[in-house]
Amino acid sequence: MFSNLPPVTKALLIANAAVFVLQLLLGDFALAAFMLWPLGAGTGAPAPYEFLPWQLLTYGFMHGSFGHLAFNMLALLMFGAPLEHVWGERRFLTYFLSCVAGAAVCQLAVGWWTMSAGGPAYPTVGASGGVFGLLLAYGMLFPHQRVMLLIPPVPMKARTLVIVYGLIELLLGFSGWQPGVAHFAHLGGMLFGWLLIRYWRGQPPFGGRRGPPKIRIVR
Repeated sequence: MFSNLPPVTKALLIANAAVFVLQLLLGDFALAAFMLWPLGAGTGAPAPYEFLPWQLLTYGFMHGSFGHLAFNMLALLMFGAPLEHVWGERRFLTYFLSCVAGAAVCQLAVGWWTMSAGGPAYPTVGASGGVFGLLLAYGMLFPHQRVMLLIPPVPMKARTLVIVYGLIELLLGFSGWQPGVAHFAHLGGMLFGWLLIRYWRGQPPFGGRRGPPKIRIVR
């Protein structure tokens, strides 16, 4: 099965697993410069504990636990492979990385707000922002495809799954019932994914369709 996966999905699975092994071997401190740190976190702290531009992407290849990694990779396998088959390698990779970076932008805003309110500076890791973007895209491209949840094991349409997960993330983000999880980063991945798909389709708030130029026949 693994050998039949599309190349980008396979490469992302391998990259995430390899980075997790590095985390186990080297320890998180050695890789702290690749986690996503809030803006201004490095004030008066050692150099690794500050925001650096490459963290907008590198944090998405690190994970806090094996369970965290396994959940994200299962979702990448379930939703990423079908999307890559439809979009092709380049568009799929562009979409996934855009969702990872978009989730990071939202998390930077949350981190700045937390620090301005006197909260601590803490790093963010995980591919969840990209994965939630894939979930949204799957729901938009295959809205009536039935999928089975693991917990609870309830089948539902992909479009319904997207709505349910989006509402849950909103509730958890504003209520604070599940601290230590970047819920607004998850929503940011979905938001930026939605915007990118709208851009590709030429739908509001963007302009004309982004397809090949029309050919005008001159007689």
